[in-house]
Amino acid sequence: QVQLVESGGGLVQAGGSLRLSCAASGRLFSTYTMGWFRQAPGKEREFSAAISWSGGVTYYADSVKGRFTISRDNAKNTVYLQMNSLKLEDTGVYYCAASPRAVTRIHSDFDSWGQGTQVTVSS
Repeated sequence: QVQLVESGGGLVQAGGSLRLSCAASGRLFSTYTMGWFRQAPGKEREFSAAISWSGGVTYYADSVKGRFTISRDNAKNTVYLQMNSLKLEDTGVYYCAASPRAVTRIHSDFDSWGQGTQVTVSS
């Protein structure tokens, strides 16, 4: 497992942008699929984006496709989520997660989780 710490959340107006970062500790970071999940108030945690260990393969939820971009820097043990054209419904706690499996979007495949960072989109 790896230890994960998210940062970069905050309050932003609709249409604005935020960049989330997730710093990982552990020497196996570069072998893990990394993902971002979000949990809106009163709702279950849902998949947003994932990236393979090499960065060569990415998956996105339909709700964020074309607006969010996931990337990683294995030299810095960090994964990013660039969020553009933010909408009110993007509000929630964003969690970074790591999976030892090949690139996946399945929640139960991820065995390491960060504490989350709050993103609030206002009108």
